[in-house]
Amino acid sequence: MRPKPIIGVPADRRVIEPHPFHMAGEKYLKAITEAANAVPFIIPVLADDLEIDELVDQVDGVLLTGSPSDLEPHHYGGESTSPEALRDPHRDAMTLPIARHALDTGVPLFAVCRGFQELNVVLGGTLHQKVRDVPGYHDHKENPEDPLDVQYGPSHPVTLVAGGLLSRLAGTEEVTVNSLHGQGVKKLADGVTVEAVADDGLIEAFTVDSATGFALAVQWHPEWQVTKNKFSSAIFSAFGDACRARARGRQV
Repeated sequence: MRPKPIIGVPADRRVIEPHPFHMAGEKYLKAITEAANAVPFIIPVLADDLEIDELVDQVDGVLLTGSPSDLEPHHYGGESTSPEALRDPHRDAMTLPIARHALDTGVPLFAVCRGFQELNVVLGGTLHQKVRDVPGYHDHKENPEDPLDVQYGPSHPVTLVAGGLLSRLAGTEEVTVNSLHGQGVKKLADGVTVEAVADDGLIEAFTVDSATGFALAVQWHPEWQVTKNKFSSAIFSAFGDACRARARGRQV
């Protein structure tokens, strides 16, 4: 039996006084094990101490997770309009080059929420720092005082583009997703194909046209209770299959 593929998961950096810790959400790690049938490997965000390209070459896939932190605006030519926002420059310094190298070398890449925003920025796109303040869009942020099942519960419909990867996985052209993000696409990067659009017109998913491997970004959270949602399970399963294919190719 071939070993399971290894999926790299860049960490968030948090200071739990007085020490910094590198951590990844268990829900993402469980989705990798339960729905992608793979092994998660947490990547510390030590950009100055690690050879990022060599690290990416050693894994069979990369999952860019969501996070409470926002991408620093200078990465997309913006000025901070949210001084109160949590930032994680150590993660930025790691995930942006990781995503670029994964795309360049065909390493399967799945980007969720903050990861979706990171991938858009890597490819030249920009972000709204507060979607709720943009006329025409509704508030896509969860109420942190709600129970988790409510925060991650169905929030709004998205239209899946006919013939796209997500519509094929869902077997339909509309699904209802959760919504737990404050930021969102302002300018969509060139060279991507839109896969899903929210009911207010906000872009919620895309694939990368030039990628030779799996390269999908979604704004919602399919990792949440992944085995209870057929669509979410199908997405992670497809990602896992792509990682297995890469692992087989590396073993030849």
